[in-house]
Amino acid sequence: MADRQYVLRFSRTERALHWIHAAAFFLLLASGLALYLPTLVAVVGRRPLVRAVHVDVAIAWVAALIAVMLFGDRHSLRRTLAELDLFDEEDRKMLRGRRFRAARFNAGQKINAALTAAFALLFAFSGSLLWLGERDTRFRFANTVLLHDGLAYFSLVLLVGHLYLAVLHPATRHSLRGMTIGTVREDWAREHHSRWPALEREAAEPS
Repeated sequence: MADRQYVLRFSRTERALHWIHAAAFFLLLASGLALYLPTLVAVVGRRPLVRAVHVDVAIAWVAALIAVMLFGDRHSLRRTLAELDLFDEEDRKMLRGRRFRAARFNAGQKINAALTAAFALLFAFSGSLLWLGERDTRFRFANTVLLHDGLAYFSLVLLVGHLYLAVLHPATRHSLRGMTIGTVREDWAREHHSRWPALEREAAEPS
């Protein structure tokens, strides 16, 4: 409808950070599975090329994330980090299955963000050890491959849940607009994120 009001949910920098991470994750997951699943290795055939792609994408992913954080809107990133870091009583109500009022992020989104960040760091750490271990035996540890592969499978579970909520679930799929265009419908935001500071400020302003 033409008269619908929209509110800004994510800045360009936030959206760039998300899509860089998402694109790299899909490429790393695809190339990683092609390297470690025997059936896919047989289909792909060119293992050295796939391995090179896997390593190059990982390096480009880290470099791109650092570039966005250095040259993007750091104020919006600091604001988002502060909001994700705040876990209050309303978030605990959600986890207990009680009625709650979410801010810009609900408890599930905060937990997903924390797990995504932790997995990214562990991926980078274990991947670096694997790469260094091929060149120097001092960096070879028995459980590094297990950690790296285990993270991939856990991340795949998170990805499926994330895609379901963002693309398929009727109540939440409108949120995808916020990560593509940047804005979401004000009525949707008030229904699902009624404690969002942007909405509260708007309500406090004189008409």
